[in-house]
Amino acid sequence: MKMHKFLQFLNQQLTHWRRQYTTLRRKGKLMRSPKGKTHRRELLRTMLKNLFLFLSKTNEKNERRKQERALRSKAKSVKTKSSIYTVGLDWAYKQRYSVILAIAVVSLTGIIGHKLYNQTQLQVGHPAPQTITAPYTASIEDQKKTEAERKAVSTSSLQVLMLDARINEKINENLQQLLDDGNEIRAVAGAFPFFDPVVLSISTQRYLRSCSESEWQALLLAVENSKNQQQKGIGQNTASSRPSFIAAPNQKRQPRITSKSDSQSLEKTEPVDFSQNTDFTQAVAELESYRLTTSEKSLSLVIAEISQTRQRYIQATAKLLKLETVSREAVYEESLLLDLSDVEWEKTQMGIHQSIERILTQGIPQGLPKNILQDAVSLQLQTFVPESAETLAKNLLLAVLKPNLQQDEEQTRQNAQKAAAGVPPVMVKVRYGEVIVKKGAQITAWNFEVLEHYRLIRREVKWQELVKLGGVIAIAIGIFVWVERHIDYELRQRDRLLVLLLTLSVPGVIVIGLPYTTWSALGLLLGSFYGPTLGLTVVGLLWPILGISLDMSKAALLAGVGGGILGSYIAQRLRSREELALLGVAIALTQGGIYLFVKILIGQIFGSTWYIVFQEAGLFALSGLGWSVVALGLSPYLEKVFDLVTPIRLAELANPNRPLLKRLATETPGTFQHTLLVATLAEAAAKELGCNVELVRAGTLYHDIGKMHDPLGFIENQMGGPNKHDTEIKDPWKSAEIIKKHVTEGLVMARKHLLPTAIQAFIPEHQGTMLIAYFHHQAQQMAQSDPSLTVDDADFRYDGPIPQSRETGIVMLADSCEAALRSLQASAKSVGEKRSVKDVSTEQALAMLNNILRAKWQDNQLVDSGLKREEMSQIAQIFVDVWQQFHHKRIAYPKLKASSAVRNL
Repeated sequence: MKMHKFLQFLNQQLTHWRRQYTTLRRKGKLMRSPKGKTHRRELLRTMLKNLFLFLSKTNEKNERRKQERALRSKAKSVKTKSSIYTVGLDWAYKQRYSVILAIAVVSLTGIIGHKLYNQTQLQVGHPAPQTITAPYTASIEDQKKTEAERKAVSTSSLQVLMLDARINEKINENLQQLLDDGNEIRAVAGAFPFFDPVVLSISTQRYLRSCSESEWQALLLAVENSKNQQQKGIGQNTASSRPSFIAAPNQKRQPRITSKSDSQSLEKTEPVDFSQNTDFTQAVAELESYRLTTSEKSLSLVIAEISQTRQRYIQATAKLLKLETVSREAVYEESLLLDLSDVEWEKTQMGIHQSIERILTQGIPQGLPKNILQDAVSLQLQTFVPESAETLAKNLLLAVLKPNLQQDEEQTRQNAQKAAAGVPPVMVKVRYGEVIVKKGAQITAWNFEVLEHYRLIRREVKWQELVKLGGVIAIAIGIFVWVERHIDYELRQRDRLLVLLLTLSVPGVIVIGLPYTTWSALGLLLGSFYGPTLGLTVVGLLWPILGISLDMSKAALLAGVGGGILGSYIAQRLRSREELALLGVAIALTQGGIYLFVKILIGQIFGSTWYIVFQEAGLFALSGLGWSVVALGLSPYLEKVFDLVTPIRLAELANPNRPLLKRLATETPGTFQHTLLVATLAEAAAKELGCNVELVRAGTLYHDIGKMHDPLGFIENQMGGPNKHDTEIKDPWKSAEIIKKHVTEGLVMARKHLLPTAIQAFIPEHQGTMLIAYFHHQAQQMAQSDPSLTVDDADFRYDGPIPQSRETGIVMLADSCEAALRSLQASAKSVGEKRSVKDVSTEQALAMLNNILRAKWQDNQLVDSGLKREEMSQIAQIFVDVWQQFHHKRIAYPKLKASSAVRNL
């Protein structure tokens, strides 16, 4: 008995619950709410609870009433909650445009005006509203004094110097140039010593090469006289054997005689005696000794060689004088350079290189006194250079040496920071009750620090400033809305949300402290997704707002804006990822170049920190490239998530190797050929009318994919075989259903393969709500013969919608006209082989297409497409022109007789 009652109660409860659930579901409340599953679980839990109460209670009737009341209460609660939720969603959906605008204003104001949230009421330089005293004793750092002491220590810290390799290289180049000049002059003078030092001493050879012409002539005469006296045996009176020249005492050299006429004129003047010149006497003695030990012929050869050496010496001195005149600096002296032997000169050059290497390695600081540098050079040369060449080497080094130490700014700065960090903070003790600032007195920086320490600074949100900023942003958004309504691209709510998110990325990156903002990514993505007008509008509106509201470098702001403008303007013109990558490089160069140009204009590059400017310019260029790469990586995901179509994505979708298109070509070859012809017509019209050609091409390729559900149901795929509508179906209603199904099946395939909404729109809109005239006519004929049949036009019309854009409207017209043009061509061929497309008059084809387009217009299929009535004739003419290009006239080849053809074979 109890079991029977239990089962009866359970049946009632289940019936009652099922009715409640069916009611809720029919009204759409339970399933529409995302909490529907939760409510169903609660109802099930309530039912189980009722079962438990029934088994545990003895009073069945009372418990049943309680359970019924609980169920009614729960159902009412679910209904109420679901209704509130639905009403809220309905309201939000209706007001979605206003909601997004409000979100845009609030979010942009909140991020850009983040510094206005925690502003202080008490500020330095303003009068205190009341007398404020210290609430307790504390030691507070005097930041101003601490900073002053640390600055003093930082300034007095030693500078770190480093060798400048470029200066060293320049010094070595200048020194080598001087040594090369010296080598060239000595090469003109010839080798030295020019004769055997055993026969003629070095000093005698030096004298013979450099003495004046008068001395040389006197020396030759003395040698000749000595020879004559020896031959006559008169050698006692050496005084009488002297040449009759009177010489000035201690005179070593006289001005050279450079020509024979000078020598003759000198001989006519008063004779000069050179006997007091030690070099002259020694030279005569050594030459006489050589003659006595050898022969007269050998002496003549020596004298001839000395004469040649003297001529070369004169040329070398002339070249040296010319060099000193050009360089305006007397580094070489005749007696210093040419009097050195070849061995001494080699040692001198080697010693000079060793000395300068040591000096440059030790470094020459700026402001080094000249005498100290001279002493250092002399000290180094004593070790490496012969004593006779020290003066020459010293002149050479002092001519090229200059300071080669420069300040290592980075290391100096680090040392200064380290020294400053070692300075302890200056602490000031503030006692309890001590007056910090009196009422009406101006708040100083020290007062502010003390108040900040005691947390007596009153902070507040600057609502007035936030409202002003919000007003500016609202005006900017209003300008954006105005521009949006005047462009061809119609934004959806998801598009506005994406524009907002991309816009927020720029101030968002600045707020977190990065100076290298996302301008390049913003411009590249907006320009690629929505065109240059919208991208330039966003960048142009964001530029002044950030410049006024945020503390950032104007050079950095201009550099970022330049990159964003370039990306917005060019992005949508590109047709491949490779071109977009090159655009990223161009954006990087633009950002770096603008930053550097602005720094040049303000003169900052001409200071000591010029290398920092170049470094920052390079970083801005790299940031532009980096954000461009990020944008390229995010672009495919954003296209998927926000259902966007870009020229690049449309080109990828139009690739014939895409799965759907490969299936279409394989399973429905007739439909695929029809699709290609429609695409050709539609593209030509779209190009002439200024529509999106890439969208038209891709959309046309997918507009008939639904025919793959039943390929033989469409005549273009029957390949001349039997028509199943005439042989199998024989029911116009079923045939019309098959034809209409290619739209619904096409949408299913498109959604399954995640085609963009813009592409999916071509599938139903290319048919609109047109009448399937052939089967509609069959149905009417059947109805005439069978009065019981009723023909409803809705059964033979596509479900629509009609074309909602110019692109889908053009494809609808191209789809209808392609079939008509194909039928016209077929009829032309059926007349005879000699008849061509040219035989079918253009006027006939144009008239037929105009009739088709007029019928579409009168059927109200194009009222929402944006196409104009006057454009219909232009479209018809374009279609005819393309049709004629495809079906051009061919050469008529002569026919051969059968017998001749056989013989030729």
